Amino acid sequence: MNEHLDDILYPPIEPYETGELIVGDGNRVYWEQSGNPDGKPAVFLHGGPGGGTAPWHRRFFDPEKYRIVLFDQRGCGRSTPHASDADADLRYNTTWHLVADIELLRRNLGITTWQVFGGSWGSALALAYAEAHPDAVSEIVLRGIFTLRRHELEWFYEGGASAVFPDLWEDFIAQIPVLERSHLIEAYHRRLSDPDPAVHIPAGVAWSKWEASTLTLLPDPGLVDAMTDPAAATAFARIENHYFLNAGWFEEGQLIDGVEAIRGIPGVIVQGRFDMCTPAMTAWDLHRAWPEAELVMVPDAAHSASEPGIAAALRVATDRFAAD
Repeated sequence: MNEHLDDILYPPIEPYETGELIVGDGNRVYWEQSGNPDGKPAVFLHGGPGGGTAPWHRRFFDPEKYRIVLFDQRGCGRSTPHASDADADLRYNTTWHLVADIELLRRNLGITTWQVFGGSWGSALALAYAEAHPDAVSEIVLRGIFTLRRHELEWFYEGGASAVFPDLWEDFIAQIPVLERSHLIEAYHRRLSDPDPAVHIPAGVAWSKWEASTLTLLPDPGLVDAMTDPAAATAFARIENHYFLNAGWFEEGQLIDGVEAIRGIPGVIVQGRFDMCTPAMTAWDLHRAWPEAELVMVPDAAHSASEPGIAAALRVATDRFAAD
């Protein structure tokens, strides 16, 4: 995590409660609560999909004013079974399973409405959840907007971003024979689905390294090291690839087309100007469809929430909504 965040985010805190939610299909989802048990509920939706939560994610919220709920989505983090297992079965890991998990968690925690905070893939999941359950959402805070439209996926995984990162792209495509490089998401799927660790682990590490190396405006070797741990990288890559191969189980443009359902919910959209993973075009399209939400374009940032300008804008948003 960026060392400058200590001057931006709230101090580290520990959960006051943790648990596992049985969500069906053999899955158990890790969840935790921190901050003020009587405070304003907020749920943090992590990225990836498959990224999992980290302790610093609690720090976007004032712990005296917020009841902070974090959970690890199916197959990653501390949820089980883990997608790094050789026999991992992702059939029951889809956007709509996750939307149902979020709603089940809300009901189990006795929460009437909560703020939904999501970045990157978490922004897509936040929109999907809010559009399905608008009455359960008090505010929406989004970062690094990603809606899994075809051109968004092709930009980052089929060659568009190679125009900016040709050296890193070489490493990404090195796993794939030349004759398979016209459909890289599909080619990676074949390798990530292979039960042989000698096949799926190198593929998982290469997939995750490509993303980790492009998340920040300036290189962050610590982030790359963390994201290329073999077990974490394999789970991350398998889940991401599974979702992207299926376009998130969305109709093309569904999340932006569906904003009518959330138009009355206060929202903030935080976007890094130089985001290469989820370029600003998607945040702009969402803002045009949902002008009631405030768009904060951070001029000196890329994609990661650990970048100071993005972290500061997110804290401003949660602080503003803390008393509402």
